[in-house]
Amino acid sequence: MQHDDVIWSIINKSFCQYKSQTKTQKFCRNEYNLTGLCNRNSCPLANSQYATVREEEGICYLYMKTVERAAFPNKLWEKVKLSRNFEKAMDQIATNLLYWPGFVKQKCKQRLVKITQYLIRMRKLRLKRSKKLVPVQKKIERRERKREDRALVAARIDTHIEKELLTRLKKGPYGDIYNFSQKAFENALAGEEVEDAEEETEETMEEEEEVEEEIDKDVERELEEELEEDEDDGERVFVEDFEESDDDIEDFEDMENIPEDSEDESSEQDSEDEADSPASAKKSGKKPAAKKKKGDKRGKIEIEFETESEPRQKLKA
Repeated sequence: MQHDDVIWSIINKSFCQYKSQTKTQKFCRNEYNLTGLCNRNSCPLANSQYATVREEEGICYLYMKTVERAAFPNKLWEKVKLSRNFEKAMDQIATNLLYWPGFVKQKCKQRLVKITQYLIRMRKLRLKRSKKLVPVQKKIERRERKREDRALVAARIDTHIEKELLTRLKKGPYGDIYNFSQKAFENALAGEEVEDAEEETEETMEEEEEVEEEIDKDVERELEEELEEDEDDGERVFVEDFEESDDDIEDFEDMENIPEDSEDESSEQDSEDEADSPASAKKSGKKPAAKKKKGDKRGKIEIEFETESEPRQKLKA
């Protein structure tokens, strides 16, 4: 049978490998310690009946030690897996430690609370974005920089050699037989095709611009002509008397061909008109004829024809 008081008296007064003493308090570094303090109630070595809660890879376990298993070191601790649900885990501790001392039961529940809290914090930190500190290796960076510079110089030399060979190939100083790689030839052809396509696009763009400029010039000319015509509309021009036209000559010839009866009728009408005129009215003492109404805006045109054989004739139109 294990004597707990004897073990504690030896550990407390003499040496213990798990004990760490400070100026104010003693601490225990044993992994099965329930509180982390070095005292009689929480010492896992000096108590034959002992229980604690531990966490392994995010899962909580209840460890229990009894007197019956003291003779078997490989079966000393009984391990019970606790549920991830906090309430169920508390019920498991209460059922497994039903007849145990109240101090052990209370401290196991308190330890479960602390473990669940830091597990929640761990999960939150893992989900958040965290800054990762990367060490700067100056030697490796310097070495890589030098290699990049050398590679750039070699690439420039290769491109210069390719250009020189292409110029010589175009000039043809060595004849028609050349030994060069097919890839370089294809790349050169592709570059020339691209240059030709760019030149064609530039020429088409220039032609389109010229056509657009010509269209704009034509439109401007038409607008200027229209503006000049509009300006000519408001100008005043003085012209000489109307000359005799061919129509007037034709009318005169028609008058010559008029028969005598029509001439008599026309002479009678002229005499009536002269009688109706205001001058004749004054001489005769008669009132002149009434004037036209203001509403009648139609005028009468009189055309006179003078000939050597016939007197003046008046025609009313």
